[in-house]
Amino acid sequence: MCLSVLIRTKNEEKNLPRAINSVKDIADEIVVLDSGSTDNTVEVAKSLGAKVFFHPWDGYSNQLNRGIGLCSKDWILVLDADEEVSETLRHSIAEALYSKKADVFMVCRRTYYLGRFLKHAWYPEWRVRLFKKGAVRFEGELHENAIFKGRAVKLKGDLYHYSFNSLYEQYEKTIRYAKIMAQINHGKGKRFRIYNLIFNPLWSFFKVFVLQRGFLDGVRGLAVAVSVFIYTFLKYLFLLELELKEKYKEKLWNK
Repeated sequence: MCLSVLIRTKNEEKNLPRAINSVKDIADEIVVLDSGSTDNTVEVAKSLGAKVFFHPWDGYSNQLNRGIGLCSKDWILVLDADEEVSETLRHSIAEALYSKKADVFMVCRRTYYLGRFLKHAWYPEWRVRLFKKGAVRFEGELHENAIFKGRAVKLKGDLYHYSFNSLYEQYEKTIRYAKIMAQINHGKGKRFRIYNLIFNPLWSFFKVFVLQRGFLDGVRGLAVAVSVFIYTFLKYLFLLELELKEKYKEKLWNK
């Protein structure tokens, strides 16, 4: 099959075995690019037969493109450490490698949230993950965007995503990512607008809870919609904070 599976890691000793074991029967090599784990991630990866490399973290897209360069096979499957390839998706991947239908394929992530897989909120979430080496490069500072020519074919089967161990961890990430996105937007010269702070969070909630029918996931769907609302609200509020820091240069804010 000539398939390399690429996994980026940092302190993923608990998640990594599940990810690797889900692809061992279809992968010719498993490449782990670690960015400085302080737990047993590296030891676990080696014990499961992975080739382990190290490079300090320098951004989502840069790290991903670097990992792709470390893969030696013709096809590459990108997998996060907190993901698991379902049985149906494994069969689809194997079929895709022989079919020659396309050089780029998309998989659909399904998130495990509060004890159950979501059926509507955050679903379907299509992402480019399987491709011929050299066919795709990634750009973007917070979320990677796949850049490629031609079309991407969607594969059957879900990519299971075990994203949060707790609500506390979820909201920690929500706040951190909102701040990072505000910094990115500020660096690009985007300006705070009060209507963004008011209407964009409401629209984000509506998309998840109503348009994606997140309400059919019950309390879980409501929780997801609220978290998206908070993320969007904070993203613009942090942008305002950055602008005020520049304007007033208050020592209290200088860190």
